[in-house]
Order: sequence, then C-alpha cells, then structure tokens
Amino acid sequence: MKVNQISVFLENKSGRLADVTRTLAQNGINIRALSIADTVDYGLLRLIVDHPQHAAKVLSDYGFTVAQTEVLAIAVPDRPGGLAGIIDILSAKDLNIEYMYAFVGRSGDHAIVIFRIEPVEDAIAALQQGGAQILTGEQLHAL
Repeated sequence: MKVNQISVFLENKSGRLADVTRTLAQNGINIRALSIADTVDYGLLRLIVDHPQHAAKVLSDYGFTVAQTEVLAIAVPDRPGGLAGIIDILSAKDLNIEYMYAFVGRSGDHAIVIFRIEPVEDAIAALQQGGAQILTGEQLHAL
C-alpha cells in the first residue's frame, strides 16, 4: 500500500532541475508526479517515478543527494468535499499530514493525491477503517 517517493536535494542554481529530469529521461525513467519546494539555498524535489529504486541509484550515481520515503497514494473522490473527507478521517485519529501533492492522472471518478503521514501504518489503518481507497505502487504506475 505504500509508495516509494524519491526526494532530491538541489542547489538553487539555474539548470539543476533540468539536470535531474534529463538524467531520468536518459535512463528511461518516467516521472508520474512531482512537487518542488525551495528555500534561498536549496530546493527539495519530490518525485513519484515508475522505477523508484533505479531512479535513486541513477541519480546518486550522477552525484545528486537522494533519499527515499514511503508515502500513500489515496484515491480522493473528485467532487466538492472529497479531499475534506479524507483529511477528516486522518484528523479524527490525530494523524498529522506532513505534506501532500496531486498526482497527474485519475483513477475512475477519483483524483489521486500523494500524502506523507507519520506514523504511516496508523494512517493506513485509519484510512481503511474510514473507507478510503489507498493505491499500491503497481496500481499507481499503471495509471
């Protein structure tokens, strides 16, 4: 049920994002979702890719600082209040959402949102109990 996310630390310099995306492309790795946050000194690029272990190795081999994190891909009803319902399930169990971002694609009548929640096992249990659909890595990559 957990999905591996790749995080890449980037210096805030022109061309660094292009270097990452070019490196992934040259190695046949498809980006499915991404989020980037920046500070004055660095950026943090979070990626969902079709081959996360291969991507982490390739990027590390090219000199990038890479980390892998487990996140959840949750099918959120694509209607007003859909996201609020998922967040209510987590809030009811006092689970903190560290960050989230949208996935490029849909699963039926649902939007896909990537969540980072700790502790992840408690989040999975709460979401399942609340009737939320959590996608596996295989399901996510097949979209």
